[in-house]
Amino acid sequence: MARDPFVVVGGGVAAARAVEAIRDIDTDTPVVLVAREQRLPYERPPLSKEVLLGLEPVEAAFVRPRQWYDERGVQLRLGVAVDRLDPAQRTVVLSDGEQLAWGAVLLATGSGARKLKVPGSRLDGVFYLRTMTDAAALRERLVEGSRVVVVGAGWIGLEVSAAARRRGAEVTVVEPQEAPLLGTLGERIGTWFADVHRSHGVTFRFGEGVASLEGTGDTVTTVCTTSGERLPADTVVIGVGAFPNTRLAEQAGLAVDDGVLVDESLRASAEGVYAAGDVARWYHPTLGTRVRVEHWANAYDGGYAAGRSMAGAAVRYDAMPFFYSDQYDLGLEYAGYIPPGTDTELVLRGDLAADEFLAFWVARHDGGTRVLAGMQVHVWDQLDAVQALVRSGVRVDLDRLADPAVALGAVGAERLSGIPPLKSRYAVHRLSWAPRGRP
Repeated sequence: MARDPFVVVGGGVAAARAVEAIRDIDTDTPVVLVAREQRLPYERPPLSKEVLLGLEPVEAAFVRPRQWYDERGVQLRLGVAVDRLDPAQRTVVLSDGEQLAWGAVLLATGSGARKLKVPGSRLDGVFYLRTMTDAAALRERLVEGSRVVVVGAGWIGLEVSAAARRRGAEVTVVEPQEAPLLGTLGERIGTWFADVHRSHGVTFRFGEGVASLEGTGDTVTTVCTTSGERLPADTVVIGVGAFPNTRLAEQAGLAVDDGVLVDESLRASAEGVYAAGDVARWYHPTLGTRVRVEHWANAYDGGYAAGRSMAGAAVRYDAMPFFYSDQYDLGLEYAGYIPPGTDTELVLRGDLAADEFLAFWVARHDGGTRVLAGMQVHVWDQLDAVQALVRSGVRVDLDRLADPAVALGAVGAERLSGIPPLKSRYAVHRLSWAPRGRP
C-alpha cells in the first residue's frame, strides 16, 4: 500500500539535510520539499562571506545540485509557500491552492530578520541580509568609496562590515551596547573584535541607536542617531537580530514558545509533526533544558536528526551548539552553551594581540569550576579538544587551562557532581565548504 509522503517545509540546509536522512533510511516513500523561494535549498553562511565578497557566485551556496534530488525521487515544489498546516487531517495547503497529504511533516521554516521600526526604514538602499536575492543586491552596492552604515554589531553586522571594507567601502557601525557581541562573548572579547575592525578602517558608534533614516526621493542618504549625529549613507544594512518563523505552527495550534517546542527526537506537540533548525526549540537531553540555536551547525545536524526521526529511527538529538565566523583573514569557531543569566569568568590561552588564542567561559559548580564554552581563533588543531572539554563536565584548574604548555586533556580532574559527561554523535562539526582563513 502506498504511503503518504514525507513533506519537508523549508528551503535551507535543515530541509536539505532532512531529505538526505530520510533517503538514507527509506528509499521508497515519496518525499516532497516545499520552498518559498524559487531556488534549490541553500546554506546561508556564504551569503555574508564568500558570496558577499564576490569570491563565489550565489549558486555556490546550494546544498545539493538539482540532479541529486532527481536521482532520489524527491519532488521539489519551489516558489510556493505553505499557507496552512492541518495536523488533524494531516494535510498542508500550498499558496497555489494545492493540498498535500502527509505521513510526516517537517517545519524547517527558519528565522526572519527583525525589522528596524524607525521613520525612513523602508527607503531604497536599506537592506536585511537573509536571502540569496539580498546578498546579490547588496554585493552590487559594496564598491570602492561607497558609504555603508551597518546597524548592529552582532555576527551579521561584523561579517558584512568585513566584506564591505574588503571591497573598499567606507563603513560605520552603529551599536547601542558598548562593544560588539557584548551579550554573547563579554566585554573583553567584544573589545577585541572592535579593535580588529578598527585596524581595518571601520568606525564604531557605540552607545547609540538609530532615531530615523532620511533620504532624497525614495533613496536613503542619512542615518540619524539617537545622539543627534547625522551619518551619510549610500547603503544601510540592518542586523538587529532574528525571530523564529512560527506562523504555520501557531495557526496549526502547536506548542510554541520562542520557537516550535519539540522533544529530544524533534517531534512537535502534534503527532507526525517535526521541527528543526532555527525555528525549533528542542529539549536538550544532556543540558536538561530547551535550546534554540540560530547557527548553521544546528540546522545541519538538526535537519539530519529530524529526517532520521521522521523515517522511524530512534533519535536523541543532543548536539552541542557550535558556530564559526570569518572576518578579514581571521577564522574562529565556538562550541558550548551558557544558560541565560549564568555568571561566567573568561580564561584566555594564547596571544590576544596576535589574534591567535583560545578563550574559555567557565562557571562555578558545587565548589569547582567547569568549562561551559570555548572559542578558538587561528588555533585550528584544538577544536576537538575544546568540545571534549566542554562535554566532559570535569573540574578544571584555571592556571593550567590558561597555560598553552598544558594539553587541554590535562587541565581537569574528576567530573563535578551532578554534571553528566556530554557524549554525543554530534560532538565535532565539519564544514561543508572551505571558508576563508581555514587551513
